[in-house]
Amino acid sequence: MPTRLFFDCLLAAFAFGQTPQLTADRCRDMLDRGLKDPNPDTRKQTVLALSIGGAREPFLSMLEAVLNDKDVEVRLSAVASLADLKDKGTLAALQKALSDDVPEVSFAAAKALWGLKDPSGKIALLSILSGETKTSSGFLTRQKRDTLRMMHTPKPMFMFAVKTGIGYVPVPGLGEGVASMQGLLADSGVSGRATAALLLGTEKDSETMQGLREGLSDKEWSVRAAAVHSLALRNDPALEEEIVPLLEDSKEPVRLRAAAAYLRLETVKANRRPVRKKK
Repeated sequence: MPTRLFFDCLLAAFAFGQTPQLTADRCRDMLDRGLKDPNPDTRKQTVLALSIGGAREPFLSMLEAVLNDKDVEVRLSAVASLADLKDKGTLAALQKALSDDVPEVSFAAAKALWGLKDPSGKIALLSILSGETKTSSGFLTRQKRDTLRMMHTPKPMFMFAVKTGIGYVPVPGLGEGVASMQGLLADSGVSGRATAALLLGTEKDSETMQGLREGLSDKEWSVRAAAVHSLALRNDPALEEEIVPLLEDSKEPVRLRAAAAYLRLETVKANRRPVRKKK
């Protein structure tokens, strides 16, 4: 295990018995370290986990900064997470990604901006459709056409998950975690049981809740990650204590999602607190 990841696990282990604020600080530190890790796969997993956090600071600033990452897959993940938030506050960052030198990144940004009904997204997509040259728009290249084909023929299971597994009650400023879901389903190590945990995320019955809770301690990392993902999107702060142990999980995708999930539930809890009237 890399030295930095060892210290992440060590820090998370001390979270038990500490105040919610100290635990939140540990989560932020874990995510910050993940974004700075020399391993691009770790940075990518961190970015995907941030899609759970919501359209607020420091998540927006973190994702915007990642658009300068030297690794293409990391930048693509940042665009996916920004798009997942479905918030106007992401426009500036997505417009920045629109000028990325790598076709796949700029196209992903154009698609995200189009989804937010931003004029720049429509202009970018029209330039692809009209066949303008690279010197005038930078969009029409062989790589971009390959990306367009890929976007229209994604992994069938992911499309099924998006159509049937997303239906959570909207909470202002919080995303639906689509990028986190996609990141899990795209991993070859993800089992069918983990996919089931994702698809059952919106079910409210006690049997499903029990299954997801048991999934937090499952022997397969993908099931644990999927369970954290689904429980976080229920926006129930009462689940925080059950997520905390996953902050020291042996697998990065699980730890990072647990950190983002904890901070998400802290936000939900803060929004539910009654405002005291001044005397």
